Amino acid sequence: QVRLVESGGGLVQAGGSLRLSCTATGTTASINPKAWYRQVPGKERELVAAISPGSDTRYGDSVKGRFTISRDIPRTTLYLQMTDLKPTDTAAYICKATYWGRDLWGQGTQVTVSS
Repeated sequence: QVRLVESGGGLVQAGGSLRLSCTATGTTASINPKAWYRQVPGKERELVAAISPGSDTRYGDSVKGRFTISRDIPRTTLYLQMTDLKPTDTAAYICKATYWGRDLWGQGTQVTVSS
C-alpha cells in the first residue's frame, strides 16, 4: 500500500529557510500529491499550499510570497520551499495526497522557528 513520508523539518532561526519533502512509497500508481497543511496544538489544521493536477498553485495568506510548493515529474514527491521563516510558522507540517479517490496523510514533520 502507498504511504507518505515527510522529511526536512528542524529547528531554524527566524529569517532562515527550510525545504520539506513528501515522498510516496509503495504502489504509487494513481497517487495525486495535493497539498501541505500545518497544525499547532490547540489550533485547527491550516492549509499552507496546494497544487492542482494541472500545476496551478494556491497559498495560505500567511505564507504568500515566502513559501513555494512544487512537485516532481513522476508525481511521487511534493516539496515545500520555505523562506523568511517566522516563529509563527512553527508547526507540524503534514503532506496530503489522494489515492483512488481517498485522502492520504503523512505523519508530519516538525518545523520550529526560534526568535
